[in-house]
Amino acid sequence: MGILNQLMGNAGAMSVEAVREEYGDLLTESEQVEIGFSILRDVLIFTDKRLIFVDKQGVTGKKVEYLSLVYSKISQFSIESAGSFDLDAELKIWVSSQYYPSVQKRFDRSVNVYHLQTILASYIMKEE
Repeated sequence: MGILNQLMGNAGAMSVEAVREEYGDLLTESEQVEIGFSILRDVLIFTDKRLIFVDKQGVTGKKVEYLSLVYSKISQFSIESAGSFDLDAELKIWVSSQYYPSVQKRFDRSVNVYHLQTILASYIMKEE
């Protein structure tokens, strides 16, 4: 089922060590990786300071966009757990007062979306 989930655009958890090894240049000296997720070629990294979205573009994936989202700019978020017949769960994030979510990501059943929301909530509420 792992390959099917990858092909459908779902995410799988990455080890903190793998995230640091591959994306360490994006991190500040004092920044700590909490957890990372891969979505096909793309990556979502939760640090103690921000969210980093890595969007590999094009056929070869050589062109890469890095989006950094500081927790204090997140106005709301939602999670949708996987149901009995669903293959995935979903995370939506709104920035400032936007009407539609700025970010939407799907995750396979191996990802605990409740853990994701705990990480987000703890950092967003820390900022208040």
